[in-house]
Amino acid sequence: MENCQRNACTGHIEDGFCDECGMPPAGVKLLAKEDLHQTAQTRSAGGTGTFATGTVGTVGTGRAGSKRHTSRSTRGSSARRRSLGGGLISLPPLPSQDPNALIMANPEVPERKRRCPKCDAKVSRVKGFCGECGTEYNFVPSLQAGDVVNGKFEIKGAIAFGGLGWIYLGWDQVLNRWVVMKGLLNTKDEAAAANAVAERQFLAAVKHPKIVGIYDFVNHGNEGFIVMEYVGGVAISSMLKQKGVFPVEEAIAYILGILPAFSYLHANGFVYCDFKPDNFMLEGDDVKLIDMGGVRQIGDPNGDIYGTRGYMAPEANDDPVAVSDLYTIGRALAVMIMDFKFAKDYEHSLPTPAEQPLLAQHDALYRFLLRATHQDPDQRFQSADEMADQILGVLREIVSLKTEPKPVESQTFTSDNLFDADDVAGTEQPDVRLLPTLKMQVADPAANELLRLSAVIDPVKRVLTLEQLAKKFGDKSVEARLRLANAYVGVERYADAAKLLDQLFDEDPFDWRVCWYRGKSLLAQGDGQGARNEFGKVYFEMPGEIAPKQAIAFAAEVSHDYKEAASYYRRVIKVDPNQTAACFGLARCLSKNNDMQGAAEALAAVPAQHSLFNLARIALAKTLLHQEPGMNREGLEQVAQTIESISAEGGVVHQLAAKLLERGLALIANGKVKEDRSCKLLGHALSVQTLRQGAEEEFRKAARYAVDAAEKIMWIDMANAVRPKSFV
Repeated sequence: MENCQRNACTGHIEDGFCDECGMPPAGVKLLAKEDLHQTAQTRSAGGTGTFATGTVGTVGTGRAGSKRHTSRSTRGSSARRRSLGGGLISLPPLPSQDPNALIMANPEVPERKRRCPKCDAKVSRVKGFCGECGTEYNFVPSLQAGDVVNGKFEIKGAIAFGGLGWIYLGWDQVLNRWVVMKGLLNTKDEAAAANAVAERQFLAAVKHPKIVGIYDFVNHGNEGFIVMEYVGGVAISSMLKQKGVFPVEEAIAYILGILPAFSYLHANGFVYCDFKPDNFMLEGDDVKLIDMGGVRQIGDPNGDIYGTRGYMAPEANDDPVAVSDLYTIGRALAVMIMDFKFAKDYEHSLPTPAEQPLLAQHDALYRFLLRATHQDPDQRFQSADEMADQILGVLREIVSLKTEPKPVESQTFTSDNLFDADDVAGTEQPDVRLLPTLKMQVADPAANELLRLSAVIDPVKRVLTLEQLAKKFGDKSVEARLRLANAYVGVERYADAAKLLDQLFDEDPFDWRVCWYRGKSLLAQGDGQGARNEFGKVYFEMPGEIAPKQAIAFAAEVSHDYKEAASYYRRVIKVDPNQTAACFGLARCLSKNNDMQGAAEALAAVPAQHSLFNLARIALAKTLLHQEPGMNREGLEQVAQTIESISAEGGVVHQLAAKLLERGLALIANGKVKEDRSCKLLGHALSVQTLRQGAEEEFRKAARYAVDAAEKIMWIDMANAVRPKSFV
């Protein structure tokens, strides 16, 4: 099986396309613009909730009049999409349906769905003239079972009514296969119908496993048809009507599955325009786009534009582009997981978390939807791949919260920097040096020299070297200047860092990396709220990443908002407990609120194979010993087991052991625990005599590790105070 070589993708080529990124093999050219027909579209629209416009406009610009650069928006997708849900969830395959079961026994458009194809006014009769604009309409199927179109397509019956008229099931008498025939145009002019067919020929070049195959374009009298592959599945909209809103994991799986189709369309210069649950289908164990009637070429100045109220982006009725499609995908996801008036009260907005508990429960999902459906096109995701990366991260978090951790290496950030087994200070406070590091963008012209610079540890020397590199590459290297700003923070030259970051922001106000380093600088200066605001901007851009959540937690803890900090720490730990800075951070925050059991659980989450495991065990033992109310025999045994799990040797281990045995003595003295020689604590029977002997022994061992004479004397005095009484 051939491996995909695009953007470090780890997928495999199957049926001519990567099963992961959805692209053809590296070296295979995408459709060239000169191969696409540039003729104008001239078609009319109709159908419930669907409208058309012939006007031309431009995409809105972003903040400060700047447009976002797509090249900065993504590092490429490496997430597995071989199965729906990226391997995070399992969905049963859907058996293929009998095509004949789709045929409507009485093909009639309900009165509530009859609307004028021009002005969208409601009409009551099945055919006639619109009372508002005078346009002729006809909702009666023009083709009947048994009709043969173009000499080979035998009509079996109508199966649906769409924006351009009836959709029929047909049988290709030449190639012996089922087909679906969808209307392109219905006029009184046969020549116009033939012209509409010719103008859609460019769609024949669209070939992708997640897009319905297009076989032919034909005209029949005054109608033009697109002849498509029959997909024997169920439309997502039908499932939505039958079951109600989807479980959030299932809905995301379907959206994640269809995004490679949009990546392909956009890369080839097409925009889909009218994506919604009606227009993609679950077939077997995969999803597929099934309606290509509204597809147009990006930048086409002519022709009508199709969209559906409640899904269509605000700018799309002028000039739909790739991000307009991404808007419709975000809207479709919202409709699939929430019951709300998306076409009326929330036509261009979303319910709030206060209105929808699901959004309150899953903050990352809410932020994803906010960015996907932002009114400003430049604030949205800028590519289908970028969108897929982030929604996969959101799905990973949702699944992890319900089941077990689902860690994965980020394409953008490293893990946190709390990995030194002796970094006690790093476990005791939210230190900016512990935040994950941004990975290098290898396309940057200074990347190679910056990578070699990683060996320079001395912070002052690092600053000097980076200043030279930044001067050498100038504005050609963003990485050199970003890392120089970070180095300035490391030596507390905050004003220099701020000046440099302001310059970079002026050059590109959409580069969220500037916000990341601004946040780090403010955090290092103790400005938790300011850092929180900057990290919040990063979170908006990267809702599927856990690094921004870690950073927000640090900032909230610095601001003494322990409740908010704890909520973000929890989410990080749920996804990846190897992020031990979050484990220690959560324990600190819960301890501040006297939730010692919760703090203990946070520390217990540190994996046994992690280098910080011993420090976590030491902190856990201390936490358990501080549980004043409720300490009993079981609590003593839990602390003993924790101490025994510490593989390191040192004074602190003996100190903990001694304090545990002292606690046992205190509990016996106040009657909370009874003596029981069958119970052992660190090898010492649960009795006053043996516990005193054990505590004395542990305090004397701790004295051997004392750093100075005063500390040694302190431990010896404690040993003498606890030792058994002598009557000799």
